[in-house]
Amino acid sequence: MTTINDIKILKIPKIHDTRGNLSVIEGEVIPFPIKRVYYLYDVPSGAERGGHSHQKQSEFLVALSGSFDVVLTDGNEQKTVTLKKPDEGLLIPNGIWRELNNFSSGSVCLVVASDVFDEADYLRSYKAFQLSKNRLS
Repeated sequence: MTTINDIKILKIPKIHDTRGNLSVIEGEVIPFPIKRVYYLYDVPSGAERGGHSHQKQSEFLVALSGSFDVVLTDGNEQKTVTLKKPDEGLLIPNGIWRELNNFSSGSVCLVVASDVFDEADYLRSYKAFQLSKNRLS
């Protein structure tokens, strides 16, 4: 069963140049094949995103610009991670509930996913998430 200890901050290689920095997310950075990439932006002040868990899919979140908090729980423990550097990302395996909040003005959240969109993979209520965790324990 996935726990809060399975969540990791991973460094993304940064190539520094006088013209600006370049970072690349490839197979050596994240431990899954990339099937989908999307990004969140223009999130209104005080708004929250996420509020779900995945049964199979893993995700890798990066703050390309600005900052935001990711509140994570495995059903027993909770942890908040602030993402604010474009050369590091948060690896969230399946079975972890996540909520994103406290978006700074102009923030952009890149999400790299291990699978294509599948509504059946989402647990969108915290109660359903807790029930799924209880079935696995």
